[in-house]
Amino acid sequence: MNSPALRSQMAPLMAVMHIIALLWIMPPIWAVEDVLMDSMTATAELGWMIYPSVGWEEVSGYDENMNTIRTYQVCNVFNANQNNWVRTKYIRRRGAQRIHVEIKFSVRDCSSIPNVPGSCKETFNLYYFESDSDTATKVYPPWMENPWIKVDTIAADESFSQVDLGGRVMKINTEVRSFGPVSRTGFYLAFQDYGACMSLIAVRVFFRKCPSVVRNGAIFPETLSGAESTSLVAARGTCIPNGEEVDVPIKLYCNGDGEWLVPIGRCMCKAGHEAAENGTVCKACSSGFFKPSQGDQLCQQCPINSRTTNEGATNCVCRIGYYRTDSDPSQMPCTTIPSAPQRVMSSVNETSLRLEWIPPRDSGGRHDLVYNIICKSCGSGRGACTRCGDNVQFVPRQLGLTEPHVHISELLAHTQYTFEIQAVNGVSDQSPYPPQFASVNITTNQAAPSIVSIMHQVSRTIDSVTLSWSQPDQPNGVILDYELQYFEKNTAELNSSTLRSQTNTAVVRGLKPGTIYVFQVRARTVAGFGRFSGKMYFQTMTEEEYDSSLKEKLPLIIGSAAAGVVFLISVIVLVIVCNRRGSDRPESEFTDKLQHYTSGHLSPGMKIYIDPFTYEDPNEAVREFAKEIDMSCVKIEQVIGAGEFGEVCSGNLRLPGKREFLVAIKTLKSGYTEKQRRDFLSEASIMGQFDHPNIIHLEGVVTKSCPVMIITEFMENGSLDSFLRQNDGQFTVIQLVGMLRGIAAGMKYLCDMNYVHRDLAARNILVNSNLVCKVSDFGLSRFLEDDTSDPTYTSALGGKIPIRWTAPEAIQYRKFTSSSDVWSYGIVMWEVMSYGERPYWDMSNQDVINAIEQDYRLPPPMDCPNTLHQLMLDCWQKDRNNRPKFNQIVNTLDKMIRNPNSLKATTPLSSGVHLPLLDRSTPDFSSFNSVDEWLDAIKMGQYKENFANEGFSSFDAVSQMTLDDILRVGVTLAGHQKKILNSVQMMRAQMNQIQSVEV
Repeated sequence: MNSPALRSQMAPLMAVMHIIALLWIMPPIWAVEDVLMDSMTATAELGWMIYPSVGWEEVSGYDENMNTIRTYQVCNVFNANQNNWVRTKYIRRRGAQRIHVEIKFSVRDCSSIPNVPGSCKETFNLYYFESDSDTATKVYPPWMENPWIKVDTIAADESFSQVDLGGRVMKINTEVRSFGPVSRTGFYLAFQDYGACMSLIAVRVFFRKCPSVVRNGAIFPETLSGAESTSLVAARGTCIPNGEEVDVPIKLYCNGDGEWLVPIGRCMCKAGHEAAENGTVCKACSSGFFKPSQGDQLCQQCPINSRTTNEGATNCVCRIGYYRTDSDPSQMPCTTIPSAPQRVMSSVNETSLRLEWIPPRDSGGRHDLVYNIICKSCGSGRGACTRCGDNVQFVPRQLGLTEPHVHISELLAHTQYTFEIQAVNGVSDQSPYPPQFASVNITTNQAAPSIVSIMHQVSRTIDSVTLSWSQPDQPNGVILDYELQYFEKNTAELNSSTLRSQTNTAVVRGLKPGTIYVFQVRARTVAGFGRFSGKMYFQTMTEEEYDSSLKEKLPLIIGSAAAGVVFLISVIVLVIVCNRRGSDRPESEFTDKLQHYTSGHLSPGMKIYIDPFTYEDPNEAVREFAKEIDMSCVKIEQVIGAGEFGEVCSGNLRLPGKREFLVAIKTLKSGYTEKQRRDFLSEASIMGQFDHPNIIHLEGVVTKSCPVMIITEFMENGSLDSFLRQNDGQFTVIQLVGMLRGIAAGMKYLCDMNYVHRDLAARNILVNSNLVCKVSDFGLSRFLEDDTSDPTYTSALGGKIPIRWTAPEAIQYRKFTSSSDVWSYGIVMWEVMSYGERPYWDMSNQDVINAIEQDYRLPPPMDCPNTLHQLMLDCWQKDRNNRPKFNQIVNTLDKMIRNPNSLKATTPLSSGVHLPLLDRSTPDFSSFNSVDEWLDAIKMGQYKENFANEGFSSFDAVSQMTLDDILRVGVTLAGHQKKILNSVQMMRAQMNQIQSVEV
């Protein structure tokens, strides 16, 4: 201040200003300010650079606590063209991008200064200059606007005109200015006065940042504000201990004022922990409490009959003797097994029985109580009781009864039985103790024999038919005789004739030539007649057929007297043979044994299958239906597998007058019993009756030397299921449908032959080098023995049944028909379209039975056309009468082949599709601890290293994979690509379902 008068006038003002308490305005609680420089804290001289030396002047004063403070003032208002600068020392920015400057100052009102020239100002300028180091000197940077960067021209809100030592009229201004972005290590500030009378009381330089905070279950670190006032700086949050992300990513945005904006995403306390202290802590559930899943919910008290073993429990463990099923929710009380049923009441009617009982007193705390019936036959002696045979019928079923009653039929007469009624519920299989049961002993009454189920024609002539039939399944006593009833097909049943026979064969004479007759038979014991069998249709020979037969059998011998004698003898022999056909079985070429007529199915002349077990001597069936081959014609090359009775080999067959060709040879192992030999050859007796391009062809048998052999055509590609698995994804849909068409054609032929396969599955279909599929394995009867170790054939009501391929009525009631074969064919369709996947995957057989009862069906395989899956569903109709016939299936597949466009529509898998129960067959990814375990489960373990190398080491990453990603991982086989992509889609759908449930 060059004017002593003005300086003396300003002195009291400065003193008062130094004494006034200078209070800072506190920033909002959500912002943090880091101070880079504060002139108020200086106790010694500030030492700022001044230019020119007669401009700004540093003076001392005191604050309200009598602490020394330093200020700068200038008042050269009487000199024109003022350009006074003061520059701060070097200020390091410490990472800040935007700098705030708070200035406290006072300005004298120019009008209050007497005789002041017109150049007097009431404003000043603020500048900054960036530098990576403290390089400023007296002349650098130059004292001019360039290179300095102007922040603003600052004017006082209020100026003062006079000074009151009491400070009542003192005017102190506070202004805040900001600038940025700054990028160098530090900067200088400069204040330019160009003609004002003012005092720079305090300067505070700072930057703002958002404080460390816990929001939405996540910890966010201190975050510097952005370079601009409108900038938003994203901060990534970290879940608090024992918290887990719900939405990714978890972010907060820090604005230019150091305030946090609305967060994106959140963390929730994981299972076994609950939120506390306003959501800033995830506290472990205390003893006796649990929390089963991630979320905002609080810990729950353990349900009845359960407890926790430690803090932070995700579920409560059932107490001893109490259990939960896999499907029971964790908050459900633990339950136990039911007590025994009460008050069993029985009502016997000959060989039928009705049982009723009262439910148990204690259901175990569950609502899924069912009953199982265990039937034991105790015979008439004192031997131990044994399980009842397969013939006993239970209505509505034997296992899984929901109502406390059952009707039992087809029992043996005059036999003592014990029935155990078990009460079971959903946790019975978890208990180490057997189910509680109530039992009742009953003895059946005398009853008529059961119905005769099988009848076939042995031979026929122009006026007679020779018939044979099987004994009733349940004679219920000694069969006294049989009554055969017959009448012409087109006449009334009232005009029928009857014939009695002491054995199960009869010759019916006096019939009309070329006429179809209806036959029925029934058996008689001391209890009376049983019911008549179903109607069977047989036709006598026409005169033309009879004459043709004679001509074929009489040699044409040219001669005179000798010829006449030979002719006469031949006629006599022929008559004798014809008259003895009822007792002596002729050679097969003389018989029409296979001509069998059934109502509504077969036309006259159509052959029908004859069960070889109806022969008194099964070896006779082998001789009639299978060609005997001399052992010298057979050459075994190598063993290619093992069968039920011995080895399966490949080899060569050279028949007399023919070229040698490749064959398959089944051998009977040494040390066999007569029963094993009979069962082994029975398959040849069955196979030899069939002649169709889609049925495995029997070449012949070797029975007169060892080893005993069955020789069939050789199928180069082996069984269909393993062939498909080896060529996963390598065929077109049309090729697969062609395979299915061949199988259906073969089954139509068997159906027309009145043969029920009972074990139709891809493993029993063979494939040759031209991809022709042929039905094979006609020996299911051997699997009905209880000593088989093959897990495919599982006990059901006392027998062995391939559960996954078998229709429900065949499982429950042993009702095998062509309709049950249609059900199995639907499963074969699914096997083919899934390239040999195991039906129902890793479900247990009991789970399969339960699921089918609840109307669940297998979902379509990947890329399976809708029309094919609909045909599968038609084959799986619960009511067997609603299933298509095999001729309809063949026609449907033919239409698809002629119209390939019908095979293009498929059902894509999406997160919105409801996944049926059976889709759990596809492994649930949450049951695995790592991607490697998941790859092993879907049999793709060879790609573990590929997945890891490409960064697909978490389920989140795998669930987002596309076909391009799978190719990048190195999966080049089309079948493997489909399998992995299908599993990835299922994983994604499962994740979406889990998230939707949690939301």
